[in-house]
Amino acid sequence: MRDLIGDLLRRTRTEQGRTLREVAEDAQVSLPYLSEIERGRKEASSEVLAAVYRSLGLSMADVLAALYERTVMVPLTRTRTGPGDFRRAPVTPVAAPAHQAGVVLSLAA
Repeated sequence: MRDLIGDLLRRTRTEQGRTLREVAEDAQVSLPYLSEIERGRKEASSEVLAAVYRSLGLSMADVLAALYERTVMVPLTRTRTGPGDFRRAPVTPVAAPAHQAGVVLSLAA
């Protein structure tokens, strides 16, 4: 979870064109500590995360939605080879309805 949150913070900050120093000062968090949070090395308190979210203009709903997108359940299938014998289930393509043929979907990276 630390990695997911840190990645979200770093991506948001860089998309806004802000430096680590700017966000750290605005959130009143030390620059080294914010850097550790972004790299997933430190588990920040809810108060620290709330300050950083505010600094980045993120609401809790934004954060939860972004985390949900990255952690959607992936169907697994048993390989029957022993303990922990699961692998990603094959995905069956679903044909798009004719009226949506020209629609382009955007996938999260």
